[in-house]
Amino acid sequence: MEKLSEILTRFQRAGERAAKEEKSAADAAERPNRLLPDRHPNRDFFIADLVEWAIKDDRHSMEHPMFSLSKNPDRKIRRYEHNGNAIVIAPGAYGLATIWDKDILIYAVSQLVAAMNAGRQDLSPTIRLTAYDLLVSTNRHTGGGDYDQLQKAFERLSGTRITTDIRTNGVRQREGFGIIDSWKIIEKHPADGRMVAIELRLSDWLYNAILGREVLTLSRDYFRLSRGLERRLYELARKHCGH
Repeated sequence: MEKLSEILTRFQRAGERAAKEEKSAADAAERPNRLLPDRHPNRDFFIADLVEWAIKDDRHSMEHPMFSLSKNPDRKIRRYEHNGNAIVIAPGAYGLATIWDKDILIYAVSQLVAAMNAGRQDLSPTIRLTAYDLLVSTNRHTGGGDYDQLQKAFERLSGTRITTDIRTNGVRQREGFGIIDSWKIIEKHPADGRMVAIELRLSDWLYNAILGREVLTLSRDYFRLSRGLERRLYELARKHCGH
């Protein structure tokens, strides 16, 4: 027959195990989720086909440190050399383009690659985008302030200047150029003046990379990474380690 002391010991150990399990569950609940929530799980009908698009990024900007990882204005000039290639990135008046600004480029690159895969012959470095579609597809909010932030991103992208001898699609750019050459709002909402449609012109350097299919597919969860360093580490791992 089991002794009272053994029964008490067994219950004590069971209680300790339960307390540890409860603490582990509480700790897990307190740990922050590294991925942002999917802010648009039910997309509108007119952009539903975007879910099927492969998200593409150019290999060169994934490898080289072209974007700031900080949301604070970064006005430091960067010089980088690797494997015989050199690149200088100089910020504009609004600071260096950030890795979150790069979402715009990823969206544009994805659009162009999808058009190439569909066999379209009207490709051009000038692309017309719908602001709402861009915000939703990159997992952003769609309030008025988010449209303002989008405009600031365009300003940083066009202001940041690149000088490099890295070839794209066999072509070497010998002059400095902006990450995007230009942008403009071509339609505003009549009620609140919010941008509706934007037209941007990609740099020839980036456009040549797209034509040469010098791109890689990203996970859609990339847009749910909240921190700049996490996004940069993902880029490097995807570029050099594969899937």
